[in-house]
Amino acid sequence: PGGQMDIFYEEDERQPLDQISGDSLMDENTEINLADYENQVVVLNAWGQWCAPCRSESDDLQEIHEQLQTAGDGSTPGGTVLGINVRDYSREIAQDFTVDNGLTFPSIYDPPFMTAAQLGGVPASVIPTTIVLDKQHRPAAVFLREITADEVLDVALPLVEEA
Repeated sequence: PGGQMDIFYEEDERQPLDQISGDSLMDENTEINLADYENQVVVLNAWGQWCAPCRSESDDLQEIHEQLQTAGDGSTPGGTVLGINVRDYSREIAQDFTVDNGLTFPSIYDPPFMTAAQLGGVPASVIPTTIVLDKQHRPAAVFLREITADEVLDVALPLVEEA
């Protein structure tokens, strides 16, 4: 929107997303729901193994995931990365990419990117897109470009501490 590639929402501007769910990339018999991460910060990342910036940022996303898993009060993780695998019409190729790169965060397998419609007015037409959700699953930041771990953690870690 307006040429912006980084969009930040103040707490009073944030609106909850509709429920996001879909088949797990790694286990097609399992459904992943945004609600599975209640009271956790969620970093949504739309990616495809065919996308060079997605491939490049995968290590950063793994680092974000690991840091969010250890943040919080100790009884539950502070958060997670939740991938949305798009435009990969071969599940096996996307699974191989995940395994080969040691990615442990969950991903929804969504080749046609139907979950984009569930994001409401949040921009998500660019791949990669990274959306940082607060504990109430309201967008706090949107990055319409390749990200680094530090950029996302600067937004996500303070959200873990929010009431």
